[in-house]
Amino acid sequence: MSTSSTAPILTDSLAPALPVVHDSGADTAPGVIVVASCTALGATLVVGLAGEIDRHSVAPLRALLASAAADGYTGLVLDTARVTFCDSSLLHVLDWWPRHGRRLTLVNRSGALRRLLWAAAVDLPEPMAYPAGPLMAAATS
Repeated sequence: MSTSSTAPILTDSLAPALPVVHDSGADTAPGVIVVASCTALGATLVVGLAGEIDRHSVAPLRALLASAAADGYTGLVLDTARVTFCDSSLLHVLDWWPRHGRRLTLVNRSGALRRLLWAAAVDLPEPMAYPAGPLMAAATS
């Protein structure tokens, strides 16, 4: 504790000199998702994205798509060539859009999106294959 009448316990001259390091890792402020382009082709919306898509930055995309759905757009072409990072927040948006008969097409998939889609598919259960035999015949009758 330091007051105007007492000196601080550690002064600047006693504190160890630490190098100033700029860390551009995950602890910094979230990146910005940029809607680089947005074009309407009839009832289809063509959106080009750039930047990082995570839970902190997905809100503008979610709002854009909610507005487009409310305005009657039924198709979405999403160009992710310039997306540098994405997490499950994008999957939630991609899962939400096709509801109520809307169509979704992903074009120019960035490496980040391909990795996300691959990781999401890894945990899907394998379809069970049953041999045709007495058990299968009993199950179908």
